[in-house]
Amino acid sequence: MERNDAARDRHEGDGRSGFEKFVEATYAQVSRAPFFGVCLVVVVAWGASAPLWPDLKQWQVAIHTVASVVSLLLLVLLENAGRRSEEAAQEKLNVLAEALAALMDSSSAHDRDLQDATRRLREAVGLEERH
Repeated sequence: MERNDAARDRHEGDGRSGFEKFVEATYAQVSRAPFFGVCLVVVVAWGASAPLWPDLKQWQVAIHTVASVVSLLLLVLLENAGRRSEEAAQEKLNVLAEALAALMDSSSAHDRDLQDATRRLREAVGLEERH
């Protein structure tokens, strides 16, 4: 059985950059319960450390600064992961639409309505421009 282009591409090396691999690894870790547990421990440790700080304002600034920096970094990483996930899903939909259009083409030799539906499908997903 011959593989299609998408399956062959998936098995011939992923072509992802080091950053993309880092994003996926980070996403896999921060989207699990242990990461929430680590965050909870940090917040509890911060709360318990209040008596150790000479000034409560500095104590608040410390957690706000750390939380802001970590939040910004995670936001960028998670947005990147989400964008790539969306692109992958869109490519899968395009492949399905292309296969459906090809099937419709093979069955539409004498059916004008099916030919029109095939044309509209190809226009809707831009298959003609991609190939």
